Amino acid sequence: MVRSTAAAVFSVSLLSLLSSVYALPFAYGLEKVRGVNLGGWLVLEPWITPSLFDNTQNPKIVDEWTFGQLQEKTIATKTLKDHWDTWITEADFAAIAAAGLNHVRLPIGYWAFEVGPGEPYIQGQLPYLEQAVTWAENHKLKVIVDLHGAPGSQNGFDNSGHKLPAPTWQTNTTNVERTNNVIKTITGMFKDSSVVVAIAPLNEPAGFVGGNMMDVVTQYWKDSYNTIRMYFTFYCNSNGQEGDTIVLLHDAFQPPSYWDGFMAPPQYQAVMMDTHIYQVFFEEGLKRSSADHIKAACDTTLTLQSFTLPPVVGEWTPAMTDCAKYLNGRNIGARYDGTYPNSTRIGSCTGLTGSASTFSSSFKSFLRQMWEAQVVAYEEGGEGWFMWTWKTESTDEWSYQAGLNNGWIPSNPTMLQNPAICDLLIWAAAAHGRSEAV
Repeated sequence: MVRSTAAAVFSVSLLSLLSSVYALPFAYGLEKVRGVNLGGWLVLEPWITPSLFDNTQNPKIVDEWTFGQLQEKTIATKTLKDHWDTWITEADFAAIAAAGLNHVRLPIGYWAFEVGPGEPYIQGQLPYLEQAVTWAENHKLKVIVDLHGAPGSQNGFDNSGHKLPAPTWQTNTTNVERTNNVIKTITGMFKDSSVVVAIAPLNEPAGFVGGNMMDVVTQYWKDSYNTIRMYFTFYCNSNGQEGDTIVLLHDAFQPPSYWDGFMAPPQYQAVMMDTHIYQVFFEEGLKRSSADHIKAACDTTLTLQSFTLPPVVGEWTPAMTDCAKYLNGRNIGARYDGTYPNSTRIGSCTGLTGSASTFSSSFKSFLRQMWEAQVVAYEEGGEGWFMWTWKTESTDEWSYQAGLNNGWIPSNPTMLQNPAICDLLIWAAAAHGRSEAV
Protein backbone atom coordinates (compact mmCIF):
# COMPACT_ATOMS: atom_id res chain seq x y z
CA MET A 1 0.00 0.00 0.00
CA VAL A 2 1.04 3.61 -0.53
CA ARG A 3 0.46 6.49 1.84
CA SER A 4 -2.06 8.32 -0.27
CA THR A 5 -3.68 11.07 1.78
CA ALA A 6 -2.46 14.64 1.87
CA ALA A 7 -2.12 14.45 5.65
CA ALA A 8 0.10 11.39 5.41
CA VAL A 9 2.38 12.98 2.82
CA PHE A 10 2.52 16.15 4.90
CA SER A 11 3.49 14.14 8.00
CA VAL A 12 6.37 12.39 6.26
CA SER A 13 7.63 15.60 4.70
CA LEU A 14 7.42 17.43 8.02
CA LEU A 15 9.37 14.81 9.94
CA SER A 16 11.95 14.39 7.21
CA LEU A 17 12.48 18.15 7.22
CA LEU A 18 12.78 18.20 11.00
CA SER A 19 15.33 15.39 10.92
CA SER A 20 17.53 17.31 8.50
CA VAL A 21 17.09 20.87 9.78
CA TYR A 22 17.24 20.12 13.51
CA ALA A 23 19.61 17.14 13.33
CA LEU A 24 17.21 15.10 15.43
CA PRO A 25 18.87 12.20 17.28
CA PHE A 26 16.54 9.82 15.45
CA ALA A 27 15.61 10.03 11.77
CA TYR A 28 11.87 10.62 12.24
CA GLY A 29 10.00 10.43 8.96
CA LEU A 30 12.81 8.34 7.49
CA GLU A 31 12.93 5.46 9.99
CA LYS A 32 10.07 3.86 11.87
CA VAL A 33 9.69 4.12 15.61
CA ARG A 34 9.66 0.59 17.03
CA GLY A 35 9.35 0.60 20.76
CA VAL A 36 7.87 -0.78 23.93
CA ASN A 37 6.43 0.68 27.11
CA LEU A 38 7.98 0.11 30.52
CA GLY A 39 4.58 -0.19 32.14
CA GLY A 40 4.04 -0.97 35.79
CA TRP A 41 7.49 0.19 36.91
CA LEU A 42 7.46 3.81 38.06
CA VAL A 43 3.65 3.92 37.97
CA LEU A 44 1.91 0.89 39.48
CA GLU A 45 -0.88 -0.95 37.68
CA PRO A 46 -2.64 -3.81 39.50
CA TRP A 47 -2.89 -6.03 36.42
CA ILE A 48 0.81 -5.77 35.58
CA THR A 49 2.03 -6.62 39.09
CA PRO A 50 -0.95 -8.12 40.94
CA SER A 51 1.24 -9.56 43.69
CA LEU A 52 2.10 -6.07 44.97
CA PHE A 53 -1.60 -5.51 45.62
CA ASP A 54 -2.57 -9.02 46.72
CA ASN A 55 0.25 -9.08 49.26
CA THR A 56 -1.27 -6.09 51.07
CA GLN A 57 -4.27 -8.28 51.93
CA ASN A 58 -6.38 -5.13 51.69
CA PRO A 59 -8.90 -5.19 48.82
CA LYS A 60 -9.31 -1.42 49.07
CA ILE A 61 -5.77 -0.88 47.80
CA VAL A 62 -6.49 -0.46 44.09
CA ASP A 63 -3.96 2.10 42.81
CA GLU A 64 -0.77 3.90 43.80
CA TRP A 65 -2.70 6.48 45.85
CA THR A 66 -4.31 3.86 48.10
CA PHE A 67 -1.06 1.84 48.09
CA GLY A 68 0.49 4.66 50.10
CA GLN A 69 -2.66 5.64 51.96
CA LEU A 70 -3.97 2.33 53.35
CA GLN A 71 -0.84 0.66 54.67
CA GLU A 72 2.10 1.61 56.84
CA LYS A 73 4.31 4.08 55.02
CA THR A 74 7.49 2.19 55.92
CA ILE A 75 6.04 -1.00 54.44
CA ALA A 76 4.79 0.75 51.28
CA THR A 77 8.13 2.50 50.83
CA LYS A 78 10.17 -0.68 51.18
CA THR A 79 7.86 -2.60 48.84
CA LEU A 80 8.09 0.08 46.18
CA LYS A 81 11.85 0.42 46.46
CA ASP A 82 12.29 -3.34 46.09
CA HIS A 83 10.00 -3.20 43.06
CA TRP A 84 11.84 -0.28 41.47
CA ASP A 85 15.15 -2.06 42.03
CA THR A 86 14.09 -5.30 40.37
CA TRP A 87 11.20 -4.83 37.92
CA ILE A 88 13.31 -3.12 35.25
CA THR A 89 17.11 -3.39 35.18
CA GLU A 90 19.80 -2.70 32.61
CA ALA A 91 19.37 -6.29 31.42
CA ASP A 92 15.89 -5.33 30.22
CA PHE A 93 17.29 -2.46 28.18
CA ALA A 94 19.85 -4.80 26.68
CA ALA A 95 17.11 -7.29 25.76
CA ILE A 96 14.93 -4.55 24.28
CA ALA A 97 17.79 -3.38 22.07
CA ALA A 98 18.66 -6.97 21.12
CA ALA A 99 15.06 -7.43 19.97
CA GLY A 100 15.59 -4.77 17.30
CA LEU A 101 13.65 -2.01 19.05
CA ASN A 102 14.85 1.58 19.00
CA HIS A 103 12.68 3.38 21.60
CA VAL A 104 11.18 2.95 25.05
CA ARG A 105 8.26 4.92 26.42
CA LEU A 106 8.66 5.47 30.14
CA PRO A 107 5.55 6.35 32.20
CA ILE A 108 6.00 8.35 35.39
CA GLY A 109 3.58 10.13 37.72
CA TYR A 110 3.57 13.75 38.84
CA TRP A 111 4.12 12.58 42.43
CA ALA A 112 7.67 11.58 41.56
CA PHE A 113 8.38 15.32 41.28
CA GLU A 114 6.17 16.87 43.94
CA VAL A 115 3.53 15.77 46.46
CA GLY A 116 0.92 18.14 47.84
CA PRO A 117 -0.54 18.30 51.35
CA GLY A 118 -2.63 15.23 52.13
CA GLU A 119 -1.45 13.28 49.08
CA PRO A 120 -0.27 9.82 50.23
CA TYR A 121 2.07 9.02 47.37
CA ILE A 122 5.49 7.51 48.07
CA GLN A 123 8.38 9.28 46.34
CA GLY A 124 11.75 7.99 45.18
CA GLN A 125 11.23 7.34 41.46
CA LEU A 126 13.50 10.05 40.03
CA PRO A 127 16.85 8.27 40.45
CA TYR A 128 15.38 5.32 38.53
CA LEU A 129 14.20 7.62 35.74
CA GLU A 130 17.68 9.09 35.44
CA GLN A 131 19.24 5.63 35.59
CA ALA A 132 16.90 4.43 32.85
CA VAL A 133 18.10 7.20 30.55
CA THR A 134 21.71 6.14 31.17
CA TRP A 135 20.84 2.51 30.44
CA ALA A 136 19.07 3.56 27.26
CA GLU A 137 22.14 5.48 26.16
CA ASN A 138 24.33 2.46 26.90
CA HIS A 139 22.21 0.37 24.54
CA LYS A 140 21.54 3.01 21.89
CA LEU A 141 17.84 3.36 22.68
CA LYS A 142 15.80 6.56 22.64
CA VAL A 143 13.42 7.48 25.47
CA ILE A 144 10.04 9.18 25.59
CA VAL A 145 9.28 10.45 29.09
CA ASP A 146 5.52 10.13 29.49
CA LEU A 147 3.68 11.95 32.29
CA HIS A 148 1.19 9.21 33.12
CA GLY A 149 -0.63 10.77 36.05
CA ALA A 150 -1.60 14.34 36.95
CA PRO A 151 -3.03 15.90 40.13
CA GLY A 152 -6.72 15.11 40.40
CA SER A 153 -6.36 12.38 37.75
CA GLN A 154 -6.85 13.25 34.10
CA ASN A 155 -9.00 10.18 33.43
CA GLY A 156 -9.98 8.48 36.69
CA PHE A 157 -8.15 5.29 35.67
CA ASP A 158 -5.96 3.40 38.14
CA ASN A 159 -3.04 3.90 35.74
CA SER A 160 -3.19 7.63 36.48
CA GLY A 161 -2.22 6.81 40.05
CA HIS A 162 -5.62 7.65 41.51
CA LYS A 163 -8.73 5.74 40.54
CA LEU A 164 -11.78 7.98 40.71
CA PRO A 165 -15.41 7.84 39.50
CA ALA A 166 -14.53 10.73 37.17
CA PRO A 167 -11.40 12.81 36.47
CA THR A 168 -11.02 16.06 38.40
CA TRP A 169 -7.73 17.34 36.94
CA GLN A 170 -9.54 19.69 34.58
CA THR A 171 -11.83 21.12 37.27
CA ASN A 172 -9.12 22.93 39.21
CA THR A 173 -6.67 25.42 37.77
CA THR A 174 -4.18 24.54 40.51
CA ASN A 175 -4.09 20.96 39.22
CA VAL A 176 -3.20 22.19 35.75
CA GLU A 177 -0.63 24.67 37.05
CA ARG A 178 1.05 21.92 39.07
CA THR A 179 1.15 19.72 35.99
CA ASN A 180 2.72 22.49 33.93
CA ASN A 181 5.37 22.88 36.62
CA VAL A 182 6.17 19.18 36.44
CA ILE A 183 6.69 19.49 32.67
CA LYS A 184 9.07 22.38 33.34
CA THR A 185 11.02 20.16 35.72
CA ILE A 186 11.19 17.27 33.24
CA THR A 187 12.30 19.63 30.49
CA GLY A 188 15.04 21.04 32.69
CA MET A 189 16.24 17.57 33.68
CA PHE A 190 16.79 16.45 30.10
CA LYS A 191 17.61 19.70 28.30
CA ASP A 192 21.03 18.42 27.27
CA SER A 193 20.01 14.83 26.56
CA SER A 194 20.32 13.21 23.16
CA VAL A 195 18.53 10.15 24.59
CA VAL A 196 15.26 11.72 25.74
CA VAL A 197 13.93 12.60 22.31
CA ALA A 198 10.36 13.42 23.30
CA ILE A 199 8.24 14.47 26.25
CA ALA A 200 4.60 13.42 26.41
CA PRO A 201 2.93 16.10 28.57
CA LEU A 202 0.03 13.89 29.70
CA ASN A 203 -1.20 10.36 29.09
CA GLU A 204 -4.81 9.75 28.05
CA PRO A 205 -6.74 12.80 29.23
CA ALA A 206 -10.38 11.71 29.14
CA GLY A 207 -11.76 13.89 26.38
CA PHE A 208 -14.90 11.75 26.30
CA VAL A 209 -16.18 13.11 29.64
CA GLY A 210 -17.37 16.35 28.08
CA GLY A 211 -17.67 19.55 30.05
CA ASN A 212 -14.61 21.76 29.81
CA MET A 213 -12.14 18.88 29.51
CA MET A 214 -11.14 19.51 25.90
CA ASP A 215 -10.84 23.25 26.43
CA VAL A 216 -8.43 22.58 29.28
CA VAL A 217 -6.56 19.90 27.33
CA THR A 218 -6.01 21.97 24.19
CA GLN A 219 -4.77 24.94 26.21
CA TYR A 220 -2.54 22.65 28.25
CA TRP A 221 -1.05 21.21 25.04
CA LYS A 222 -0.13 24.72 23.92
CA ASP A 223 1.29 25.62 27.32
CA SER A 224 3.31 22.39 27.35
CA TYR A 225 4.67 23.20 23.91
CA ASN A 226 5.76 26.61 25.13
CA THR A 227 7.48 24.97 28.08
CA ILE A 228 9.26 22.25 26.13
CA ARG A 229 10.10 23.98 22.86
CA MET A 230 10.47 27.56 23.99
CA TYR A 231 12.72 26.47 26.83
CA PHE A 232 15.19 25.33 24.21
CA THR A 233 14.84 28.56 22.27
CA PHE A 234 16.34 30.45 25.19
CA TYR A 235 18.42 27.69 26.79
CA CYS A 236 20.24 25.97 23.99
CA ASN A 237 21.85 22.56 24.14
CA SER A 238 25.55 22.40 24.92
CA ASN A 239 26.34 22.22 21.20
CA GLY A 240 24.84 25.68 20.76
CA GLN A 241 21.90 24.51 18.62
CA GLU A 242 18.23 24.88 19.36
CA GLY A 243 16.94 21.89 21.29
CA ASP A 244 15.28 19.13 19.35
CA THR A 245 12.88 17.58 21.87
CA ILE A 246 9.62 16.48 20.31
CA VAL A 247 6.30 17.29 21.97
CA LEU A 248 4.11 14.17 21.87
CA LEU A 249 0.42 14.98 22.38
CA HIS A 250 -2.23 12.39 23.13
CA ASP A 251 -5.42 12.56 21.07
CA ALA A 252 -7.58 12.53 24.23
CA PHE A 253 -9.71 9.80 22.61
CA GLN A 254 -10.88 12.21 19.93
CA PRO A 255 -10.97 11.33 16.19
CA PRO A 256 -8.35 12.71 13.79
CA SER A 257 -10.87 15.23 12.45
CA TYR A 258 -11.00 16.92 15.84
CA TRP A 259 -7.31 17.75 15.53
CA ASP A 260 -7.34 19.01 11.93
CA GLY A 261 -4.78 21.81 11.75
CA PHE A 262 -4.16 21.83 15.50
CA MET A 263 -0.65 23.00 16.46
CA ALA A 264 0.55 22.55 12.89
CA PRO A 265 3.58 24.18 11.25
CA PRO A 266 4.85 26.75 10.67
CA GLN A 267 3.79 28.18 14.03
CA TYR A 268 4.52 24.90 15.80
CA GLN A 269 7.47 22.62 15.13
CA ALA A 270 8.39 19.10 16.25
CA VAL A 271 4.91 18.08 17.41
CA MET A 272 3.59 14.54 17.00
CA MET A 273 0.26 12.93 17.91
CA ASP A 274 -0.02 9.86 20.13
CA THR A 275 -3.01 7.57 19.76
CA HIS A 276 -3.78 4.35 21.66
CA ILE A 277 -5.52 1.51 19.88
CA TYR A 278 -7.22 -1.30 21.78
CA GLN A 279 -10.03 -3.62 20.78
CA VAL A 280 -10.69 -5.08 24.22
CA PHE A 281 -12.49 -2.45 26.28
CA PHE A 282 -15.87 -2.49 24.54
CA GLU A 283 -18.30 -5.31 23.85
CA GLU A 284 -18.45 -4.91 20.08
CA GLY A 285 -14.68 -5.34 19.85
CA LEU A 286 -14.65 -8.38 22.10
CA LYS A 287 -17.28 -10.10 19.94
CA ARG A 288 -15.19 -9.92 16.78
CA SER A 289 -14.00 -13.08 15.10
CA SER A 290 -10.27 -13.62 14.66
CA ALA A 291 -10.44 -12.39 11.07
CA ASP A 292 -12.47 -9.35 12.09
CA HIS A 293 -9.91 -8.47 14.77
CA ILE A 294 -7.18 -8.55 12.14
CA LYS A 295 -9.27 -6.54 9.69
CA ALA A 296 -9.97 -3.91 12.36
CA ALA A 297 -6.23 -3.63 12.98
CA CYS A 298 -5.52 -3.25 9.27
CA ASP A 299 -8.24 -0.63 8.91
CA THR A 300 -6.40 1.67 11.30
CA THR A 301 -3.96 2.51 8.50
CA LEU A 302 -6.42 4.95 6.97
CA THR A 303 -7.34 6.42 10.34
CA LEU A 304 -3.71 7.12 11.12
CA GLN A 305 -3.13 8.66 7.71
CA SER A 306 -5.91 11.18 8.37
CA PHE A 307 -4.10 12.88 11.26
CA THR A 308 -2.60 16.26 10.41
CA LEU A 309 0.28 15.81 12.83
CA PRO A 310 2.57 12.80 12.40
CA PRO A 311 0.97 10.00 14.45
CA VAL A 312 2.57 7.28 16.54
CA VAL A 313 0.62 4.48 18.23
CA GLY A 314 1.85 4.79 21.79
CA GLU A 315 -0.07 1.82 23.19
CA TRP A 316 -1.47 -1.38 21.70
CA THR A 317 -1.47 -5.12 22.35
CA PRO A 318 -1.87 -8.41 20.47
CA ALA A 319 -4.30 -9.50 23.21
CA MET A 320 -7.89 -9.41 22.03
CA THR A 321 -9.76 -10.03 25.30
CA ASP A 322 -9.98 -8.20 28.62
CA CYS A 323 -9.48 -11.48 30.50
CA ALA A 324 -6.22 -10.47 32.22
CA LYS A 325 -6.57 -10.43 36.00
CA TYR A 326 -7.30 -6.88 37.24
CA LEU A 327 -7.06 -5.42 33.72
CA ASN A 328 -10.29 -3.51 34.35
CA GLY A 329 -9.29 -2.75 37.94
CA ARG A 330 -8.48 -4.74 41.04
CA ASN A 331 -11.23 -7.19 41.94
CA ILE A 332 -13.19 -6.24 38.82
CA GLY A 333 -13.88 -8.99 36.32
CA ALA A 334 -13.83 -9.22 32.54
CA ARG A 335 -16.44 -8.36 29.96
CA TYR A 336 -15.40 -11.35 27.92
CA ASP A 337 -16.50 -13.96 30.47
CA GLY A 338 -19.35 -11.88 31.91
CA THR A 339 -17.75 -11.24 35.31
CA TYR A 340 -17.53 -7.50 34.68
CA PRO A 341 -20.52 -5.60 36.17
CA ASN A 342 -23.53 -5.53 33.84
CA SER A 343 -21.73 -7.40 31.07
CA THR A 344 -22.94 -10.35 29.00
CA ARG A 345 -20.70 -13.37 28.71
CA ILE A 346 -19.04 -13.81 25.31
CA GLY A 347 -16.86 -16.82 26.05
CA SER A 348 -14.47 -18.48 28.46
CA CYS A 349 -11.18 -16.85 29.41
CA THR A 350 -9.54 -20.25 29.88
CA GLY A 351 -6.48 -20.52 27.66
CA LEU A 352 -6.65 -16.86 26.61
CA THR A 353 -4.75 -15.28 29.51
CA GLY A 354 -2.07 -16.12 32.04
CA SER A 355 0.99 -18.24 31.39
CA ALA A 356 2.02 -18.93 27.81
CA SER A 357 2.36 -22.58 28.84
CA THR A 358 -1.44 -22.75 28.85
CA PHE A 359 -1.83 -21.26 25.36
CA SER A 360 -2.68 -23.50 22.44
CA SER A 361 -0.63 -23.41 19.27
CA SER A 362 -3.58 -21.90 17.42
CA PHE A 363 -3.89 -19.12 19.99
CA LYS A 364 -0.18 -18.37 19.71
CA SER A 365 -0.57 -18.26 15.93
CA PHE A 366 -3.41 -15.78 16.34
CA LEU A 367 -1.29 -13.61 18.65
CA ARG A 368 1.42 -13.60 15.96
CA GLN A 369 -1.10 -12.56 13.32
CA MET A 370 -2.49 -9.79 15.51
CA TRP A 371 1.00 -8.57 16.35
CA GLU A 372 2.03 -8.48 12.70
CA ALA A 373 -1.19 -6.91 11.44
CA GLN A 374 -0.81 -4.04 13.87
CA VAL A 375 2.87 -3.51 13.14
CA VAL A 376 2.12 -3.39 9.41
CA ALA A 377 -0.81 -1.00 9.87
CA TYR A 378 0.93 1.34 12.30
CA GLU A 379 4.07 1.58 10.21
CA GLU A 380 2.10 2.06 7.01
CA GLY A 381 -0.31 4.60 8.48
CA GLY A 382 1.94 6.38 10.94
CA GLU A 383 5.46 6.86 12.16
CA GLY A 384 5.61 3.71 14.26
CA TRP A 385 4.56 2.21 17.56
CA PHE A 386 5.16 1.31 21.20
CA MET A 387 3.61 -1.96 22.33
CA TRP A 388 2.10 -2.10 25.81
CA THR A 389 3.95 -3.54 27.67
CA TRP A 390 7.50 -4.95 28.06
CA LYS A 391 6.73 -7.40 30.88
CA THR A 392 4.00 -8.55 33.24
CA GLU A 393 3.98 -10.84 36.25
CA SER A 394 1.39 -13.29 34.98
CA THR A 395 -0.32 -12.04 31.83
CA ASP A 396 1.83 -13.25 28.97
CA GLU A 397 -0.52 -12.27 26.13
CA TRP A 398 0.24 -8.61 26.95
CA SER A 399 4.01 -9.05 27.41
CA TYR A 400 6.56 -8.24 24.72
CA GLN A 401 9.13 -10.22 26.67
CA ALA A 402 6.89 -13.29 26.85
CA GLY A 403 6.03 -12.96 23.17
CA LEU A 404 9.72 -13.04 22.29
CA ASN A 405 10.29 -16.07 24.52
CA ASN A 406 7.30 -17.97 23.18
CA GLY A 407 7.41 -17.20 19.49
CA TRP A 408 4.50 -14.91 18.70
CA ILE A 409 6.81 -11.88 18.56
CA PRO A 410 9.83 -12.21 16.23
CA SER A 411 13.37 -11.62 17.43
CA ASN A 412 13.42 -8.51 15.23
CA PRO A 413 10.28 -6.53 14.30
CA THR A 414 11.25 -6.52 10.63
CA MET A 415 11.16 -10.34 10.49
CA LEU A 416 7.48 -10.72 9.58
CA GLN A 417 5.99 -14.05 8.57
CA ASN A 418 3.10 -12.30 6.80
CA PRO A 419 4.26 -8.84 5.70
CA ALA A 420 1.27 -8.62 3.34
CA ILE A 421 -1.22 -9.74 5.99
CA CYS A 422 -3.49 -6.73 5.48
CA ASP A 423 -3.46 -7.12 1.69
CA LEU A 424 -4.01 -10.87 2.03
CA LEU A 425 -6.93 -10.27 4.36
CA ILE A 426 -8.68 -8.16 1.74
CA TRP A 427 -8.03 -10.77 -0.92
CA ALA A 428 -9.20 -13.62 1.29
CA ALA A 429 -12.38 -11.80 2.26
CA ALA A 430 -13.22 -11.12 -1.37
CA ALA A 431 -12.45 -14.63 -2.55
CA HIS A 432 -13.76 -16.76 0.27
CA GLY A 433 -15.89 -14.59 2.53
CA ARG A 434 -15.45 -14.16 6.24
CA SER A 435 -13.29 -16.74 8.01
CA GLU A 436 -11.99 -17.24 11.51
CA ALA A 437 -8.31 -17.08 10.58
CA VAL A 438 -6.07 -15.69 7.91
